Amino acid sequence: MVFDEENKLSLINPQAEVFFDVKSRDIIGRPVLELSTFPTIEPLVRLVGGEIKGVFRKELPITEKLTLEVSTVPMMRKEEKLGTLVILHDVTREKMIGKMKTEFVSLTAHQLRTPLSAIKWTLRMMLDGDLGPITEEQRDYIEKTYQSNERMITLINDLLNVTRIEEGRYLYRPVLTDIESLVQFVINTLRDQIKKKEIKFEYKKPKKKLPKVMLDVEKMKLAIQNLLDNAIRYTRPEGRVTVSLRYVKKEIELSVKDTGIGIPKDQQERVFIKFFRGANAIRLETEGSGLGLFIVKNIIEAHGGKIWFESEENVGTTFHFTIPVKEEFGEFLKEF
Repeated sequence: MVFDEENKLSLINPQAEVFFDVKSRDIIGRPVLELSTFPTIEPLVRLVGGEIKGVFRKELPITEKLTLEVSTVPMMRKEEKLGTLVILHDVTREKMIGKMKTEFVSLTAHQLRTPLSAIKWTLRMMLDGDLGPITEEQRDYIEKTYQSNERMITLINDLLNVTRIEEGRYLYRPVLTDIESLVQFVINTLRDQIKKKEIKFEYKKPKKKLPKVMLDVEKMKLAIQNLLDNAIRYTRPEGRVTVSLRYVKKEIELSVKDTGIGIPKDQQERVFIKFFRGANAIRLETEGSGLGLFIVKNIIEAHGGKIWFESEENVGTTFHFTIPVKEEFGEFLKEF
């Protein structure tokens, strides 16, 4: 669809006519806002607005059987704007396949979790001596099997978290929370791991008492734990991990800085993509699903926050995220 400098429709191609079930003779020459009188075009008008704002690959459900991907491109001659091109791409099939894939992963993960839990508790009973005495050699084999089973359970839980994110039902228990206590709790759970890795760890607490924030406690705990676990895992012995918490401009910012292996520059734009792991991370630590940072990003953004990082290979990485401080519970709910 092409709109002129006054945001009036000057051209619509046959495929767009099919998408919106309209004829060009009925809509050519009309201002964009006037097109909202056509029920099928109204969602597009709501998306781009009367001024036809910049949009890039935004999904737009038109009907139950049609989802479009919308992008707008200004048409310029030197510095003069001649109009706007609105590009529509039918992504209905991709959305349907994505939904089927998510449902399959969810079903498979649920089916796997039950037998894995049964294996876990049987192995635990053997290790605890509930089924009779075992030799040291037997204990060693069973312990390794138990750890492998634990990794499988963690992967299944990560896959279930991903499917909940993709289905839009991940954040569901927001409560007013003291994030400082939450961070301290996560750090305490990782003390043994820090000691075992022989790294220097520092927690820079805020100088003043932080205001409470609306958080889904379990999900935020998972996000912080994933960031800290990565920092500890990919920092070599004698390295340093520093956690900082502060209040800046109505936002609480958490930073996790390490002196670890870093992220190669040519791979940094893929860090928050599902299943991505840096080549150097795979060499150092073969275990890992590549789902942790994808989950963290979705948790932070679901709270209305932002996440970013700086990294240099073989020097270290610092992850930051901010969470807005909502004045009231109702203000938080507006985001959903």
